Amino acid sequence: MQDPTAMSTSEAALWSAARQADERAFAGVFDLHRDRVFRHAMRLADTRADAEDVVAMAFTDLWRRRDDVRVVDGSVLPWLLVTTTNHARNAGRGRRRYRTMLLGLPHTDEDDAAVVAVGRIEARERREALRAAIAKLTPTDASLLLLTVVEGMSAVDAAAAVGVTHDAARTRLTRARRKLRVLLEAAGVRMDTEAGQ
Repeated sequence: MQDPTAMSTSEAALWSAARQADERAFAGVFDLHRDRVFRHAMRLADTRADAEDVVAMAFTDLWRRRDDVRVVDGSVLPWLLVTTTNHARNAGRGRRRYRTMLLGLPHTDEDDAAVVAVGRIEARERREALRAAIAKLTPTDASLLLLTVVEGMSAVDAAAAVGVTHDAARTRLTRARRKLRVLLEAAGVRMDTEAGQ
């Protein structure tokens, strides 16, 4: 297993070169983080194709905004995870608008595509309720919650990734968990106690 310090040093060197528009170095940063970012996107997206699109947008932003990226403990991964969350939320809002429009169109049982779309929506009710509840959180609160609960980051690292103090992050996380529990219960979804801790 690779020493985390060595990996951090290796990433720091790659990122330093990538910031100077070194495409090979950027490819190295991509190779370091693509799997983790993809797993994160898969948790937030409806389909594998949606997750792939979100990952592509996150890495495109990393390249375009490389001079503005916040590095946490020598890694761009926290920035990538926050950016992935934001892109997934935006894509989710677009999908919901599209679904609403589809459901509002007149159709018959012969409209196979509409029947399949409605069936998929019903099959994903619980997952959608969770996504909808997370979407009602502020972007900062949603990012803190996803980074700590889903990605397993410490509150200190998550706070640094989103640009708030550790104390503010702890307060925001408590409030976000409480709000998420209320929203899910209102939608008829029981939140696991582990996710709520």
